[in-house]
Amino acid sequence: MAGIVIAGGNQSNQWIDEVDRKASPQAISLEDEIHLLRSKMEMLFQQENSFTSDIVIEISSLLDLKINEFMKIRREGR
Repeated sequence: MAGIVIAGGNQSNQWIDEVDRKASPQAISLEDEIHLLRSKMEMLFQQENSFTSDIVIEISSLLDLKINEFMKIRREGR
């Protein structure tokens, strides 16, 4: 059973649900956060049956930011 999605503040892990938070109380890596956000977005798309629902768009936008951040870090590491 999926946990409840939490949206609060401007924390980098604001879309991690209670199940994920309990399983990983320490900070998660950016790559893990990207995978979690993508999974949440896919799950919510299936529930909402729409790419244009507010929550799907919000998570998609956050996912874009995280992917850009990840790519920037990778470029700087070369």
